[in-house]
Amino acid sequence: PDPGTLASVLTEGVKNTIGDSRVKVTYEPEYVPAVPPAMPDIPPEQLAGMIKATVKVEVLDSNIAYLKIQHIIGEEMAQKVGPLLLEYIWDKVLPTSAMILDFRSAVSGELSGIPYIVSYYTDSEPLIHIDSVYDRPSDITTELWSMPTLLGKRYGTSKPLMILTSKNTLGVAEDVAYCLKNLKRATIVGENTAGGTVKIDKIKVGDTDFYVSVPVAKSINPITGKSWEIDGVAPHVEVPAE
Repeated sequence: PDPGTLASVLTEGVKNTIGDSRVKVTYEPEYVPAVPPAMPDIPPEQLAGMIKATVKVEVLDSNIAYLKIQHIIGEEMAQKVGPLLLEYIWDKVLPTSAMILDFRSAVSGELSGIPYIVSYYTDSEPLIHIDSVYDRPSDITTELWSMPTLLGKRYGTSKPLMILTSKNTLGVAEDVAYCLKNLKRATIVGENTAGGTVKIDKIKVGDTDFYVSVPVAKSINPITGKSWEIDGVAPHVEVPAE
């Protein structure tokens, strides 16, 4: 008689059957499908202010940069506010001798932001095949490659880079961590990540208020031939996230 309880029983049944913790059944009578927001027509300064709210930047003792990121912006947004981000974030951290990227609370992001971030820690040449993402609805595989040119200078390949993770690190941030780990460019410190996905669709069940959330895309790393999805990204150094 209780739809919420039924949804959780169905979710447990599905997880036990197919072993995929990302598939969920929910009961949501008020659910309104989210429409991807168009690029907001607001001044770049205001956009940069919004991004600053999700990024924390400091230079710690021993000249170590600390960069906490909660949302990884996509290519379109980066192009629009890039110069301001360079001034606010990148110019501060560029002269440092090592960097900590804090992804412990990074739970959202855009796929097009992956090559951007990875490219800042790799060389301009040769270009590197970073990731392949297969999208089931369109039946298209997109290859993600490092970028030959970037806004501002690269951090380079020689300075130490550490990425902090938690069990809540999800999706695009997991992809960035997995790529940099397998390129042997970063040391991952913290907890095994959530094992999410790059794209989830929420599908309505018939004429009901029940929905099934299903991963509809898959990331396959060209170095390992595997994905970070479901199992997550294992740290080099395992410690509690806090």
